Amino acid sequence: MRRRTFFAAVAAPALLRGAQATAQEAWPARPVRILVPYSTGGSTDIVARLAADLMSQRLPQRVVVENRTGGGGTIAASATARSEPDGTTLFFTNVGYVASRFLNPRLDFDPDSDLKPVTIATEGPMVMLVGPDSPYRTVKDIVEAARQRPGQLSYGSSGGGGALQLTALGFLRAAGIQMNEVAYRGSGQAAPDLASGRLDMMFDSGVAGFGLVRGNQARALAVSSPRRSEAMPDVPTLAEAGLPGATFSLWQMLMAPAATPPDLLQRINEAFKAALTDPAIHQRLVDLGAERVVVNAPEEAQRYFAAEMARWKDILEAARIGQR
Repeated sequence: MRRRTFFAAVAAPALLRGAQATAQEAWPARPVRILVPYSTGGSTDIVARLAADLMSQRLPQRVVVENRTGGGGTIAASATARSEPDGTTLFFTNVGYVASRFLNPRLDFDPDSDLKPVTIATEGPMVMLVGPDSPYRTVKDIVEAARQRPGQLSYGSSGGGGALQLTALGFLRAAGIQMNEVAYRGSGQAAPDLASGRLDMMFDSGVAGFGLVRGNQARALAVSSPRRSEAMPDVPTLAEAGLPGATFSLWQMLMAPAATPPDLLQRINEAFKAALTDPAIHQRLVDLGAERVVVNAPEEAQRYFAAEMARWKDILEAARIGQR
């Protein structure tokens, strides 16, 4: 009896390792779900679907996108964190994920450690906009006016830890100024107030923001990315405009349950990279504001993610997000 128990104890870990190895070798043995925490039609959803379609053509199983909205993106994140670490449930999100802990302190998962980055998919700029007839011609003009009249100038925000709000908060922190936040359902609702002068400033994605500029509904004062945008090379970066270190990218990221084995993370990474670097969808990604298709290695993505979580934690705590 003791010999049986001993051999069972020795054999069990080996059998488990063998089962994991078989699952990894066969990946994907069943359809893969990519959970997106946003509604259909947005840039994050579209990028996920472009990748899923190409992955489906090349892998032995279908890759499908499921939109799990609500909870500030945490419903989809939680479902992924609690799923089997076998590469069949993945999570595709953007920079707004960094605010999840602050918007919902009663999460049933740890945003920092229960999901592991597979890759940073894309990066793009956010654009600082003012109305076409605004008296503010430069970033310096905005900063000086805000210092002279603390809390009186206004900026548009979508609230909820979205990219519009995050970038504005990062800018305010870097400049050391206060402005009054005006919440809208999205940048589309804020744009008319910006154009009419009822709103002093807002940030928007590169695609939407440059669209407003080309339509003479706004002027661009700066981009938040580390380098100038290819779409509007005459617009300076925030760093060039006098705020060194004020770089805020609109990134998108693919994540998996934290217990996913490194070898399997690498296989998922390679399949996703092959899709996003396919020339057939390059222009579509550019049109969506992805000026840089990153698709870096899991280890690089994990270092980037840890740095972003730490940086935004500092900014969001200072802004008292979740405590208002």
